[in-house]
Amino acid sequence: MKLFFSPASPYVRKVMVSAHEKGVAERIELLDCAANPVRRDKTIVASNPSGKVPTLLLGDGRVLFDSRVICAYVDAQAETPRLMPEGGDARFAVLTLEALADSILDAAVLARYETAVRPKELLWDAWFNGQMEKIDSGLDALGENWMALLSGPVNTGAIAAGCALGYLDFRFPDKDWRTGREALANWFAGFSERDSMRRTMPHG
Repeated sequence: MKLFFSPASPYVRKVMVSAHEKGVAERIELLDCAANPVRRDKTIVASNPSGKVPTLLLGDGRVLFDSRVICAYVDAQAETPRLMPEGGDARFAVLTLEALADSILDAAVLARYETAVRPKELLWDAWFNGQMEKIDSGLDALGENWMALLSGPVNTGAIAAGCALGYLDFRFPDKDWRTGREALANWFAGFSERDSMRRTMPHG
């Protein structure tokens, strides 16, 4: 398996945390690339029309994207631990938790682009504030409705949530998301101590 990789991407981190949890990280070769929302890396585009990371190249020529699909594939590479329940209500609960965490990530990445990529004279404050509101409502939902699933056996939804919170600390260090969400903050502090999280700290 070969993975187009950015050390700062929280979506790539989801994949690599999953791979470490499953014990298959050493089977993934990380491919350097220059993913960018404006100047797209043509090497990635040749395999994934969106030009986004993560993009996974398989040995038989197949290509997988996006992070949810690749995490599901990684989960299928070893029997245990099972990161996504095989069926029933438990599966849909984990899928929904992952979708919620990804919605926080999507808003955070768009907010990041607004301040880091858009020319300063074109900065749209209302757009930025709208994304931050999405982040806050998502965090509130995590803390109010999902602590039981977050605190149970490690699963794909919890991994996505951990990567979302880690991205906020990485790209928005001045944002105090912990105050008023102490249970979520305490969970993240503990989850961040997992070897898979320590090995995939974002940088760049």
